[in-house]
Amino acid sequence: MLNRRATDPIDRTAGLQKTPPATAPTDAGIATGRTLVVGEQDGGWTTTPTVHLTDSTVIQLFKDGQAWHAAFDALRAAQRRICLEFYIFASDDTGWAIANLLCEKAKAGVQVFVIYDAFGSLGSDPAMFEKMRRAGVRLAVFHPLAPWNCKFGWRPVNRDHRKLLVIDDQVAGLGGINLARQYSGSWALAAATGLKSIKTQQSDLWRDNAIGIYGPAARTCLHAFVRTWRYLQRGGPIRRAQYFHAIGETIDPQHPNEFGLLASVPTISSHLQPLLLRLLREAKAHIQLTMAYFAPADSLIDELCAAADRGVHVQLMLPGRGDVKLLVIAARSFYSKLMSHGVDIYERQNVVLHAKTLVIDGHTTVIGSTNLDYRSIEYNCEISAIIRNAQFGQQMRELFDFDIRYSKQIQPAAWRQRPSWDRIGQWAVIRARYLL
Repeated sequence: MLNRRATDPIDRTAGLQKTPPATAPTDAGIATGRTLVVGEQDGGWTTTPTVHLTDSTVIQLFKDGQAWHAAFDALRAAQRRICLEFYIFASDDTGWAIANLLCEKAKAGVQVFVIYDAFGSLGSDPAMFEKMRRAGVRLAVFHPLAPWNCKFGWRPVNRDHRKLLVIDDQVAGLGGINLARQYSGSWALAAATGLKSIKTQQSDLWRDNAIGIYGPAARTCLHAFVRTWRYLQRGGPIRRAQYFHAIGETIDPQHPNEFGLLASVPTISSHLQPLLLRLLREAKAHIQLTMAYFAPADSLIDELCAAADRGVHVQLMLPGRGDVKLLVIAARSFYSKLMSHGVDIYERQNVVLHAKTLVIDGHTTVIGSTNLDYRSIEYNCEISAIIRNAQFGQQMRELFDFDIRYSKQIQPAAWRQRPSWDRIGQWAVIRARYLL
């Protein structure tokens, strides 16, 4: 029987920090606006400076595979505990590189806890997980697909879509980036092998965002991980996996609380949709929304339109192509209504857009795993950080403007001339969007 320290990941602290380097861009990076090799300044984008919050937390914005490169360095430096929770833990070269490193750390005495989703990681090689288990990594599968593998009940519809890493209680990372090569590019592999770069096919490029969190707010992320871990170990209602911290606050110069966290679960009392609606209603000047899967409830569309009607500059960055084609069609079904209210819509080109961010008035940012579709809001466990800091908000606005350079703006006049079969497809998909 394992003692509490070995089975429950909340007990110890340590600290570390890593900033990735920068070198010259490649031609492919300039063409796509997607980081391809370690340290690359692709198309003019460079690693942003760290942002210091009032509670001594330091935030670092990561674009694309920069996140996994920094994460790999942090994992190598871990001394006491690693907590990793991912929707997709692929058994490709990136997944194996991380799995092998976790095995090394576990054998060295570091406590390693891993949660992976059974559906998201479907198809991954069982041998990879078995190797980690034999090395001492403590594994928890979120909602197994086979009923006979479930400990407390069969819940195949509810999935763990979170992407979260916590190291030594002082370093954390979250965003939209899964543990697979299409998200990491060459970064994690280069870090694992010592090579400066590894060739990546353009067809594999996914565009995503993440943040590194150093200091007190990392322990807030740890609490979210622990809630899910305990839920999987003890069972009960899924709301036990919910955690939120400072999500209902606005900026107060006298008593600032700049970091909030919402680890949402699919319950009637979920805080996710009310939070998003409130932020949209509070917008006074700018809304910049980057969203991989955009098929929200009518109430969110109405709030975006209402914001534009009251003079807010609303800009949407949506995928020009995606891994779920029906969701691209679903998003396009809203274009006419949104543009009729003055909303600017851009479609990101050359890559699969997978980022999920919202910036309100340049001072409040939501970044994490949460898409604006029915699955994220009503069926999935998601995690998002709310950062109330103007410096970080400015970085996010600059990143949005960077993506505009690699995007096509949808023009209302041209959109009205789209083929009839396109209109029919959008009409049909939007009426079934709650199933996507």
